[in-house]
Amino acid sequence: MLNYIIKKVFYSILVIYGVLTVVFFLFHVLPGDPARMMLDKREDSKQLELIKHKYGFDKPLYLQYFYYLNDVSFLSIHDYKNEDAFTYLDDNKYTANSILNIDDYSIVLKVPYLRTSFVKSDLKVSSIIISTFPSTFLLAFLAIIFALIFGLIFGVIAALNKNKLIDRFILYFSVMGMALPSFFSAILIAWIFGYILHSYTGLSMTGSLFEIDDYGISRTMNLKNIILPAITLGIRPLSVIIQLCRNSLLDVLSMDYIRTAKAKGLNSFFVVFKHALRNSLNPVITAVSGWFASLLAGAVFVEYIFAWNGLGKEIVDALNNMDLPVVMGAVIFISLIFVIINILVDLIYAYVDPRIRIE
Repeated sequence: MLNYIIKKVFYSILVIYGVLTVVFFLFHVLPGDPARMMLDKREDSKQLELIKHKYGFDKPLYLQYFYYLNDVSFLSIHDYKNEDAFTYLDDNKYTANSILNIDDYSIVLKVPYLRTSFVKSDLKVSSIIISTFPSTFLLAFLAIIFALIFGLIFGVIAALNKNKLIDRFILYFSVMGMALPSFFSAILIAWIFGYILHSYTGLSMTGSLFEIDDYGISRTMNLKNIILPAITLGIRPLSVIIQLCRNSLLDVLSMDYIRTAKAKGLNSFFVVFKHALRNSLNPVITAVSGWFASLLAGAVFVEYIFAWNGLGKEIVDALNNMDLPVVMGAVIFISLIFVIINILVDLIYAYVDPRIRIE
């Protein structure tokens, strides 16, 4: 198991490196000049030259790529300044531990540095992610919990009532849920439950986890604001889980050991939930893990429509402002989440299905 985890970690590093490379070159071939956007109407040739020099825009693309790899890696090569502090391309300093000094260069061990925002007064990208990701994680977590609980319930009901009216009804709405785009369902749900039925539901069309009063003094948590975006985000994984649970459970219920258990007179509830359901969870676990990681990345439109101040909304704002470090840092961070979740899912497989442990 340890060797397997080491191999997975090694492959994961290669995946993250590939994502980093694609994202870097993709955003650097897009039209638009971040330096001009940062200066806006205050632009003049001298200031433009200073901004380009500060952020390295005046250097060849391959050199910018090397500098970025140097910043985001745990091990970096830098000009030796003093025992602890090293200066980066954008003149932002951080603390690192020197491992090896060679002439004027030093190999250091550090926390990956995602650089600073072009727009938010040189605020570190890592600080932006740390401040916004908890809201996105909470939203995605509640959405996947909603999808998992109701997906298993409706999936079991559909399987136990195969080809009956209730089974067809559940399948019809699950297909509708998969076909409905998240941004459209977000607008529809916000309009119906946050506007038309507001007097009955008490829910708002927009709102974040924390709200500031009109005087900008007190900051309060408002949990009801998460209800509509969580349900909206959970509709598509709910539909997928329903169909996977139904089909997998039907396959397991047709196996010999289930028929033997029924022939021995075991209680139907015990047979379904103790034996059949557990052995049919592998595809559901795969779907849940993949969808949870996707929700962390795909909450962009839902967060923006509901004005939920999470990482997705931050990505949209960064794209509108050509704030490339924020976008690249967020994409790399989400890729890391994907990798970690995939490793954890493999370990959960081994726990749920003993056959995988034996193999």
